[in-house]
Amino acid sequence: MGKETTGGEDLRSLVLGKYEMGRLLGKGTFAKVYYGRDLRTGESVAIKVIHKDQIRREARMMDQIKREISVLHLVRHPNVVELREVMATKSRIFFVMEYVRGGELFAHVARGPLSEDQARRYFRQLISAVDFCHSRGVSHRDLKPENLLLDHNGDLKVSDFGLSALPEQLRQDGLLHTQCGTPTYVAPEVLRRRGYDGAKADLWSCGVILYVLLAGFLPFQDESLMRMYCKVLKAEYQIPPWFSNDARRLISRLLVADPEKRMSVPAIMRHQWLKAESCSPDPIPVAPPLVTEPAPAVEEEEQKPGAPKFYNAFELISSLSSGFDLSSLFESRPPAGTVFTSRLPAAAVVERLEEVGRALGLRTERTKPFKVMMERKDVEGWKGRLGVAAEVFEVAAGVAVVEFSKSSGEASEYAKFCEEEVRPGLKDIVWAWQGDHGGGTADTEAGVE
Repeated sequence: MGKETTGGEDLRSLVLGKYEMGRLLGKGTFAKVYYGRDLRTGESVAIKVIHKDQIRREARMMDQIKREISVLHLVRHPNVVELREVMATKSRIFFVMEYVRGGELFAHVARGPLSEDQARRYFRQLISAVDFCHSRGVSHRDLKPENLLLDHNGDLKVSDFGLSALPEQLRQDGLLHTQCGTPTYVAPEVLRRRGYDGAKADLWSCGVILYVLLAGFLPFQDESLMRMYCKVLKAEYQIPPWFSNDARRLISRLLVADPEKRMSVPAIMRHQWLKAESCSPDPIPVAPPLVTEPAPAVEEEEQKPGAPKFYNAFELISSLSSGFDLSSLFESRPPAGTVFTSRLPAAAVVERLEEVGRALGLRTERTKPFKVMMERKDVEGWKGRLGVAAEVFEVAAGVAVVEFSKSSGEASEYAKFCEEEVRPGLKDIVWAWQGDHGGGTADTEAGVE
């Protein structure tokens, strides 16, 4: 590699005499992506640069990079970003990729929902690419609008195969077991620890993407992590009223919690909505008023009066309790000491929360049968007094989950409160704190199967 004439983001250099590398396009944890130009043809390229020193410090990263290279050589398709060349020096690895100048599909959706004609065009291309990947034994495992790019013709290109899986990663049961991806797009079976079919999990993600393209927002979202996880596990979402009947039916057959009942690619390709003739895909409509109606085929669980909210999510909580931190899948991790499991009955947990609140000198009030509000009496920060809510969820017989959230005050004071006061005060009733890795082990995003 030639000499870098300027540092940082203004990098100007030659890569092994073949490419000129220019401005920074983006960066991640282990790599930076630069705009480049092929000196032989003048063609624009994107150059992903990985420093070997960084990946040597992460034992599994080299295997992941080798796997990504293998995958990109396998999945050459018009709707997949092309890997042109891989080169290396003593200190760096260079991925020379097709340059996709239209940016992320996410940026277009952020302005508002797409028309059904526009969404149909992109979804056809997405399914075509995903079907081709699956035919080569490749599961993407992180499909989302941020990983879907648009070229100069407005055609979709699937990118970022860093979490993809190959057939040799299947265990003896023929399934994948690494929990990875983006939780708002990840399939319910991935959140559990029983193994999953990567192709069927990808199709769930495709269903979420189609929903986002048509709605302009996510089907599964909640300020509470626990409630969001449980919505995903139960496939509990709402269908906006502006969706056509065919679009509703397609989404309802993709966002199915049981992967065995989820729609297959051939069935998707035969579906009436996908086969419809498109009109002009150019206009982007203004989002209609945000009014929603229940999605089809969603069963509501009965709630007994005076009982805590019950979620059939024991597999999820078992993972949490054995050391698997689901919050690590999020870009923004909640403060330490905000979620824990307990083997006490929910009512006993609430009583203990009230006792601890009073012992800490906090104004304590039970606002609901299984929700306790706590507020500092005298210390007031620049955003007011610290207020904390603690809500108890019953997830199985004899297993409760407690989730803390800040209702007022400063974030730094809340984080300190959770770590220095809540944890010591409740240690006698805690089974496991989310984020503590003591009992078990679990593969993370960069892990292996």
